[in-house]
Amino acid sequence: MATQRSTKPLVRSIWPHKWLILGLVLTAILRAGVMSQVPIIASAAPASIMWGAWAGSSPLDRGTLNAFEQRAGKRPSIIHWGQPWWHGEAYTPFSTPDFDAVRTRGAIPLLDWGSWDYCCGNNQPDFKLVSITSGAHDAYLIQFAQAAKAWGHPFFLRLNPEMNGWWSPWSEQANGNQPGDFARSWRHVVDVFRAQGANNVSWVWCPNISSVRSTPVAGLYPGDNYVDWTCMDGYNWGTDQGNQWQTFSEVFSGSAFNGHHNTYQEVLDVAPDKPMMIGETGTSHNGGDPGAWVSEALNSQLPANFPRIRALVWFNWDAGDPGLGWPIESSPATQRAFAQAITSSYFASNDFGTLGTAAIAPVGGNG
Repeated sequence: MATQRSTKPLVRSIWPHKWLILGLVLTAILRAGVMSQVPIIASAAPASIMWGAWAGSSPLDRGTLNAFEQRAGKRPSIIHWGQPWWHGEAYTPFSTPDFDAVRTRGAIPLLDWGSWDYCCGNNQPDFKLVSITSGAHDAYLIQFAQAAKAWGHPFFLRLNPEMNGWWSPWSEQANGNQPGDFARSWRHVVDVFRAQGANNVSWVWCPNISSVRSTPVAGLYPGDNYVDWTCMDGYNWGTDQGNQWQTFSEVFSGSAFNGHHNTYQEVLDVAPDKPMMIGETGTSHNGGDPGAWVSEALNSQLPANFPRIRALVWFNWDAGDPGLGWPIESSPATQRAFAQAITSSYFASNDFGTLGTAAIAPVGGNG
């Protein structure tokens, strides 16, 4: 959730805050341990969409992941985490142990991969978008792509997400970037990976929900040949930090609160043939009934009104702020509603440990 905000409390992102806290956690996390056994409810009939969570700073944070699965009563088909290109004094490498940990659990990795050092805000001249396009980071990109290819299994890669906002150095509203820079930089990164034969990457293009201040998504789209899945991030902030309670439908298809921007339709307009995921979502417990919000979102709104969404990823972390109620365990009502909804065969279980190397396809077709 962004520390920056527009003059109207319309749309907020967790990105800068979550990365600052994540950096502190990553320095301390144990890189070992044995996965505990938890009782799991098996998925019934073939499912329609994948589901997952950001639960813990790394897939190697087994205790946090196990606790989430215990509370949800089901193992996710996607495990989400992130890393920057650079931190401290060096580029950050492809972390094979993280990816192995996800696949061992039977899930698909979803990595947020941001061209920045999370220490330093949205003004980072070394990571201007033109520096990416010009090849200044190619040695790192080649190394990362070669390691991804060597790992050899499919995964989702969310390159520079929420690019339509103003809180990241890859935003066209920040860091000296110009219109058109984002799409060109994206194409360059994908071209580098393809040149190295890293065809096990499924590229996820993911704006934040739109607002009166955000950059129009159409100008940020790099083209169908460079995207495998589209995506959108959005939260019900409730009354936290000067916001107002919104339903799941209002978050993603618009309301007066965000200038009636229907992000779901905007993404479909630029990429009508691509499968779509919700890359981050959650609800506050302040200002309304979070259990009812979750139940309505997962049981009715998602399948009935958002048929092109083929994966949903819950942000099960408070980003270091205990006042934020994103984790399902933030309230008994939220946890109960989430566990009840996610047992449905509409949500796929974790049957992806043997998935092949081709681009990841939606399990229930493309809506």
